[in-house]
Order: sequence, then structure tokens, then C-alpha cells
Amino acid sequence: MVMVYSDNKRLALELIALGKNLAPSLGGKVYAVTINQPEAVIKELVAHGVDGVHEMTTNIPQFKAEEYANLLKDLILEHKPDLVLIGSDKNGKELAARLAGILNTGCVMDATSVTAQGKTITAERVVYSGTGIAVEQFTTTPAIVSIPPRAAEPLPKDEHHHADVMKKQVTLKEYPSKILSVHEAKSEGVHVEDAEIIVSCGRGLKNKTDIQLVSDLAAALKGKTIGCSRPIAADLKWLSEDHWIGLSGHKVKPKLYVACGISGQIQHIAGMRDSGVVVAINKDPDALIFKSADYGIVGDLYQVLPKLVTALKEHAA
Repeated sequence: MVMVYSDNKRLALELIALGKNLAPSLGGKVYAVTINQPEAVIKELVAHGVDGVHEMTTNIPQFKAEEYANLLKDLILEHKPDLVLIGSDKNGKELAARLAGILNTGCVMDATSVTAQGKTITAERVVYSGTGIAVEQFTTTPAIVSIPPRAAEPLPKDEHHHADVMKKQVTLKEYPSKILSVHEAKSEGVHVEDAEIIVSCGRGLKNKTDIQLVSDLAAALKGKTIGCSRPIAADLKWLSEDHWIGLSGHKVKPKLYVACGISGQIQHIAGMRDSGVVVAINKDPDALIFKSADYGIVGDLYQVLPKLVTALKEHAA
């Protein structure tokens, strides 16, 4: 059996799709766990192909790793899944590591691939800033694997799909640590992980106002999302960290990624390596970004971008 958990609905749907591919080798069933989620979320999980849902309601309304890990531990010991998939976001990473420690079992974080042959589970993950792939095989069960966003597409929605929904009210033992307050980070409403078209900028830009060139190209491509490399967000502060793409920023998987004035250091490549089509624009013909690009334009972005925008507008007309 495969058990999946994420408090992010989109990520949970992706985990279900991935679990359904692995389930034939692991008992054929995929069960999702929800904790303090509304009925609308349960219905979404069912409609997207899950075989069953453990709908847990607790006395702790917001995520807390210690208590949630104990809750999942009890479910795992009761139902004995071979594989537990956890969404690799901020909460999921802490939860997966803590859960593996409690159960004294193996854990692979941010896996890019998971396979099952018989009862043997193997996971792959990127290491050394994207320069290598580690292939890791589990010798204990359950195997715990955290999966980053966009690793799979949710299954088609089927309103007639049926699944067992097992509701349970649980009073969790509270740990001494307490959440005193939650302050949401200020956001510009940018969600680069969900964008299908991203136009990114790097140190090839001379001034903050020149970001308008990148914005114009994004608009001409019928996209609204602007990304950037680390220096633009972390050093110069020209854009917020919402736009930062890279190993320490956001990992993206758009259909089209346009890199403008980005040198192509491995830390940035690690964040956009799964893009569909990559177009690089750089005046340095030896820039590393060209090694990761499907199409490259060697030229000054201050000349290239306006011409691209004009050509796109003419084509649209």
C-alpha cells in the first residue's frame, strides 16, 4: 500500500498520481491522509483517483510537526504501508525527517524519481548542486520519500469515482513547544512554481528599471511571470524572493523558460532544469547557460529583447 500526505491540496493530488503509478507493485491501493481539512478537499482527493482517505480531525488546528508526526506514526503502524509519500514543502520536509526518525526507517528527501520492483523501492535525488544523481534503495519499510512540487501531473478529475473515507477524531498529546503567532511573509502574488511561461533576468541587467524590458517580453509571450537569479533578489534586492529561481530559491517547471542575461551557474540551473523549452539570451558566447538551453541567442539583451517584443506583437497581429 502507498500512503500520501500533504497539507497543500495541489501537491496532495500530485502525490496521488505518483502513488497510483507505484501501487501495482505495492498492493495496488493508494490512501491519502488529511488532517483538519474541509470536506471540499476530501472530495477533490476522491475525484482525482485516491482509493481511500483517512480523514483525521484533531485538537490542534494548525500544523505542528511533533504532534502530526505522532499521528502519522500511529496510522502507519496500524495500516503498514510499504511507501509513504510526503509533499516536500516547508512543513512536509520537517514532517518526513521527524517521522523517519520516530519509525527508525529510511528517508529520501526531494526525490526526483521513485520506482518499485516487487517490494524493492528505489529513489533518486539531485546532489552536489545538480552535478550528480544519487540512487538510493530502501532496506526497511515503510520507505519515506518527500516529493517536491510538479513531480507529477494530477490524474483527470472523475466526479463518479468512489473511495472509502474513514473519519476519525483524535486528541493529540501536546508537546511543550508552542506556536505563539504566525506572520505571513509579504508576497507580490507571484507563483513561479505554477507558471507555464517564465522570463527570467540576471546580472546582465544594468539597472533596476531595466526589468521593464523583461516584463515587456513576458507580456508579449502572453505570460505574466518574471523570474530572476540569486543576485537580483538576494544581493541587489531589485525583485522579491518570490521571483528567485535556483537551488536556494524556487524550483520551477514551466513549458517555456527564457533566461535573459543569466550566466547559468549550477545553483540557478538546479532550479529550472526541468523546464520544457529553454531559451537563453546572453552576449557571452561561452556563458554556461547555453549548455542548458534548447535555443540560444548570442547578443546584447538591450538590443535583443525589444526586437523580440516587436516581432511577437507583429506575429500576434
